[in-house]
Amino acid sequence: MPFKRKSRGRAKGSKGKEPTVQCDNCGAYVPRSKIQRVTRRVSLVSGDLARELREKGAYLAENVVVKNFCISCAIHYGILKVRARDERKPQQFM
Repeated sequence: MPFKRKSRGRAKGSKGKEPTVQCDNCGAYVPRSKIQRVTRRVSLVSGDLARELREKGAYLAENVVVKNFCISCAIHYGILKVRARDERKPQQFM
């Protein structure tokens, strides 16, 4: 069966099997090298209160939220973009 990419969309090289990670959106199990990780900072305080506290010189802590997405969920949420037709692997005709 033909494959779309030389690396088959993964970055494992010749390491053999690698652990799977669960997608935080759909729950699919995806190889660790194929997952898309998104790191976001989430404030513990609402925006209005945070602005007032910053004016008074207070330090505001933020939580770091790391989410793992499979490829289809990453495309759906706009984390990854679909490549243009001319940037894709050229199709070989027989």
